[in-house]
Amino acid sequence: MSGYQARLNAIAAINSYKPLSEPLSFATIKPTDLFGSNVFNDKVMRAMLPRDVYKSLHKTIEKGEKLDPSIAGPVAAAMKEWAVSKGATHYCHVFFPLTGLTAEKHDSFLTPDGKGGAIAEFEGKLLVQGEPDASSFPSGGLRATFEARGYTAWDVTSPAYILENPNGTFLCIPTAFVSWTGEALDKKTPLLRSGQALNKQARRVLALFGKDTGERVNSYAGPEQEYFLVDRNFYFARPDLLLCGRTLFGAKSAKGQEFEDHYFGAIPRRVLAFMLEVEHELYKLGVPVKTRHNEVAPGQFEIAPIYETSNLATDHNQMVMTTLKSVAKRYGMACLLHEKPFAGINGSGKHLNYSIGNATLGSLFDPGDTPHENAQFLVFCAAAIRAVHKYGALLRSVVATAGNDHRLGANEAPPAIMSIYLGEQLADIFEQIKTGSCKSCKTKGLLEVGVDSLPPLPMDAGDRNRTSPFAFTGNRFEFRAVGSNMSIAGPQVALNTMMAESLDFIATRLEKATKGDPSKLNAAVQKLLKEIINEHGSIIFNGDGYADAWQKEAKKRGLPNFKTSVEALPVITSPEVVTLFTTYGVLSERELHSRQEIYLEQYAKTVMTEATLCAKMAKTQIFPTGVRYQKELAETCANMKIAGIEPVTSALEDVTAKLRGLQKAVADLEKLIAKHDFKSLLDECKHRCEKVLPAMLEVRAYADALEGVVADDLWALPSYQEMLFIK
Repeated sequence: MSGYQARLNAIAAINSYKPLSEPLSFATIKPTDLFGSNVFNDKVMRAMLPRDVYKSLHKTIEKGEKLDPSIAGPVAAAMKEWAVSKGATHYCHVFFPLTGLTAEKHDSFLTPDGKGGAIAEFEGKLLVQGEPDASSFPSGGLRATFEARGYTAWDVTSPAYILENPNGTFLCIPTAFVSWTGEALDKKTPLLRSGQALNKQARRVLALFGKDTGERVNSYAGPEQEYFLVDRNFYFARPDLLLCGRTLFGAKSAKGQEFEDHYFGAIPRRVLAFMLEVEHELYKLGVPVKTRHNEVAPGQFEIAPIYETSNLATDHNQMVMTTLKSVAKRYGMACLLHEKPFAGINGSGKHLNYSIGNATLGSLFDPGDTPHENAQFLVFCAAAIRAVHKYGALLRSVVATAGNDHRLGANEAPPAIMSIYLGEQLADIFEQIKTGSCKSCKTKGLLEVGVDSLPPLPMDAGDRNRTSPFAFTGNRFEFRAVGSNMSIAGPQVALNTMMAESLDFIATRLEKATKGDPSKLNAAVQKLLKEIINEHGSIIFNGDGYADAWQKEAKKRGLPNFKTSVEALPVITSPEVVTLFTTYGVLSERELHSRQEIYLEQYAKTVMTEATLCAKMAKTQIFPTGVRYQKELAETCANMKIAGIEPVTSALEDVTAKLRGLQKAVADLEKLIAKHDFKSLLDECKHRCEKVLPAMLEVRAYADALEGVVADDLWALPSYQEMLFIK
């Protein structure tokens, strides 16, 4: 069967596709009844746990108090009883190793009773601690391969839940993952540590304002998850999508996103059915998904939740990514979470909405109606300004991946330069503070639409700036540089720790200035705010981050501009970053070095995989297709000559030149791939970045040019036109 026929068969299969899943009915089971039905949540714990056990566990969850080991047994018994009642036969400790993916080890509840039968058991020690093999997970030198012991430790702040499979269910227990030496081998442990540091320093500042209620101050997150959907018939016909998550080849479609017709457009029927089932599954897991819509690029979509505490939001985002992929299969599609699956159209990000606060105080980034009079808000906002200015390079490094490099800096995502957008109102307030004292602020007002039947709309104090990597959006900051395939844990660890350091600095200065006298607080705050904005105000930029002028202006301001991961990742072990993380007990120097090595290794392996596949596809799929077409053209020219007709050879000459160019480009790429004599892992990454990636683009240029001239009935790879627009 020809490649063209395979494409036709794929299109026919799409047109006749019928979903595997039975139609859903939210009328039968209301979303309010469905939500959290598979979660061992507060309602279930209150009903099933002894009163004293529940109260003790609740204190640990809500206030971060130490877990009483004696309650593990009763909690495990209740958890097992609840899980078995829902059909669970196994339990697993779910953890998030430094691959950034979800890992799990399943164990059965069943234990032989010695009488030919079995009983369901789950002891407290099995709940609190597990022991998966740690030897095959990346450790960056923290563990040798022969040192296999690793522990999973129950995270009581993230509730256990039931995952369903057509053939059964199992209990999932969120855990941290550490080595035998107690060092973090995962994403969760540093996040929990950073939350403790943030809570301690934020409450010091609140105490100065008389606002420390005794409640824990948390960081909150709301990640907007972007993704692409392609039909699985096309997905399996593209080795690059299958192995790399992105297309290494593909000529631009005649139509892309330039009509701006896909964004917020009517959702295709099959895609909407998929979205509804995703939401159905996530509701059962207690994931508060709120928004769904078409994104800018054709075939691109978004799902976004309501904000939650950062640890829970991180766990839930992992569930979202897993659910998107698994449910897509039921609808004959593949979900692509790569940051840049298709060249020439927008890639996918994961906008991380970040705030800090608690249930009583709300968001500490909420300015209220008169922000110039809200000293507490201005102090916390100033802390964010100072943190991003001091540690902007760190913020860039925690979103550094080979995939995200294809997206950052393009006209679809923020530039690699870290800056803060405050909006017109806040920028004006801090400018007044800089020059003296703040006495007024620009009012929000009403937006008149000019249509009598529409009411006046409340107007925000400033427009939104989609080119800013760290933008204030009313009562939170939106960190827009996170890649769609990434765990949000790393960025939040950085933000929490940066904020802890800034709040520590502010609390220390204000405590020293006031010496316990509240009447001195206002003057001390005014003086400190002026000092911070004068020293760190250069991080504020409300203009166009895509403009060339900003690149020059940022350089004048001394802001770092790391355009690639290879430039950004060494920041992780810079002296100032090591001091930051070790001072607040978030990551040790060894743990930081391990992460840098892991991320560099992941970068090198990613580019190597892509380059090897690029050469193979060019040699075994694209070049042979071009040669077949070359043969057809040559035979046509020969036949014309025999018939006494002057042959038209321009097409043959064009294809021949492109094939020769492709051959040379592949040969050059293979020489670069073969190089292995590197002095260090960083040198290897530089080689992959500076030499291999450009060589891959050269191969692609010839391949895509061939796709534009080779007869369509010979071309085997599904085209951009087909993958993006056939749903």
